[in-house]
Amino acid sequence: MMFTTIMIISVIIVLVVLLLAVVTTSRAYTYNHTIDPEAPEETTSVKETDRNKKDSQD
Repeated sequence: MMFTTIMIISVIIVLVVLLLAVVTTSRAYTYNHTIDPEAPEETTSVKETDRNKKDSQD
């Protein structure tokens, strides 16, 4: 009697964990990723670095 009860509870726990794993994985695959626009200070620093490289080559 005790063994049967423990097995039933164990199977229920395993099924719940499996269901939650499937649901979260499904949501992760349907998530639409977006890219943030570049910040203005990053853009200017890249341009300055490129300008410095060109000046040093001349």
